[in-house]
Amino acid sequence: MKLEGAVVLVTGANRGLGLEFARQALARGAAKVYAGARDPSKVTLPGVIPVKLDVTDAADVAAVAEQCTDVTLVVNNAGIARLGGMIEGDPAPQLREHFETNVFGILNVSRAFAGTLGANGGGALINVLSLVSWLNVPILGTYSVSKAAAWSLTNGLRHELKKQGTQVVGLHVGFIDTDLTAGFDAPKVSTEHVVNQTYAGLEAGADEVTADDASVHVKSVLSQGVYLAEVDGA
Repeated sequence: MKLEGAVVLVTGANRGLGLEFARQALARGAAKVYAGARDPSKVTLPGVIPVKLDVTDAADVAAVAEQCTDVTLVVNNAGIARLGGMIEGDPAPQLREHFETNVFGILNVSRAFAGTLGANGGGALINVLSLVSWLNVPILGTYSVSKAAAWSLTNGLRHELKKQGTQVVGLHVGFIDTDLTAGFDAPKVSTEHVVNQTYAGLEAGADEVTADDASVHVKSVLSQGVYLAEVDGA
């Protein structure tokens, strides 16, 4: 799929990676970019159309799907990341919170726009996943579980939407240099690089994009059981 002439919806587009997805979509010639955010007043990028969208809110998702019937590319970027593992304290509330946004959020938006994409020629979905879709980092234990589930969801969506010609791209990447990772002392990749790699993969027909060296490495050694080893960081 090509960005030129596309009509794009980006979730979580008010800052960080989502903002960069919206910016580069415009730069690559998208005809229109809808920028979804819980508070659309925080979307300040010139040239986009702000829309109120909380991916966990069924009414919001339905309203945006009804409004944006010309969409040909959905970027499921909205997500949350909380610190914490599975043993200390009670992880259940945090795990549910992660699943509501990182898994059900993707599912809600994808289901709402599947028919639209099909009617508009197939189009594409880009789901922002993570390096920890493939291994669990204790400090991000519950987040890692949600991203593993989101990876499986992405694979399922790819199979189900293939018949209508919808390309489904899973993006895997480690730490990205945004305000969400400001407290982590680890190598980080720029939002510009991640989005450039992702859109290049989309236009090349890729099903999966590994946007940094760490995710490339982990994917290459999955068959060696890298996920069985203790990991200190992503």
